[in-house]
Amino acid sequence: MKRLSGLQTYAILYLVFLYVPVLLLPLFSFNDGTIVAFPIKGWTLEWYRQLAGEATLLNSLVNSLIVGSVAALLSTSMGLFAARAFVRYQFTGKRFSEGIVMLPLVVPGIIVASSMLVLFISVGLRPSLTAVILGHTLLALPFSVSILKSAFDDFDISLEEAAFDLGSGVWETFRRVTLPIVVPGIVSSILVTFTVSFDEFVLAFFLSGNDPTLPVYIWSQIRFPAKLPNTLALGSLLLLASVLLLVVAELFRRRSSNKLV
Repeated sequence: MKRLSGLQTYAILYLVFLYVPVLLLPLFSFNDGTIVAFPIKGWTLEWYRQLAGEATLLNSLVNSLIVGSVAALLSTSMGLFAARAFVRYQFTGKRFSEGIVMLPLVVPGIIVASSMLVLFISVGLRPSLTAVILGHTLLALPFSVSILKSAFDDFDISLEEAAFDLGSGVWETFRRVTLPIVVPGIVSSILVTFTVSFDEFVLAFFLSGNDPTLPVYIWSQIRFPAKLPNTLALGSLLLLASVLLLVVAELFRRRSSNKLV
């Protein structure tokens, strides 16, 4: 039997350290008791059944779906044109512009959230879902640009040149030649940015006001021990949904890369 190298052993231990706590979440969501500890008292689906009767939970879920959908569409729309400009053209301040777009990835979330709260209040925009959408669009934009840059990187520019030679205008070429080829990248961007927005807590906590998103609702529930089993069940469903979305996004990303080769 072949022995594992030091790097392989490290990778396995790292993955175990990273994902075992996450896997315990769905395990304890089926626990018949309210105490999160071994041994498990019994197995039940009661905590999942109770989720359907939580009106506040359903309202926060709707809020997260609205915010995630709008933020994903806005960030992908802006990211599409930004990625095309960064890949295709050379212009003054290009590197600086790319750095500004990627800045939300390295700035602490609480700094971004508090700054946006002050900014929005100063211009008369109270904490609301609109404020959360704007904040999540800023946060999701770097993810969108990164994904769409990879979609444009290997794009064959001769296809657009051929369309121009045949008399197509800029917008017609973009709509009929460029977009169909990068559609998998666009779909991948929408799915990833939706997931980023749906799972985000800090910005939503500062900007949501009286309309909490789902992560804010979950945070409000974990302070009460009696609500912990329901929170674990809800977290398990969110974990499953996030994994499915990311898998689909990766499939579209690979399809986009294969299409451009």
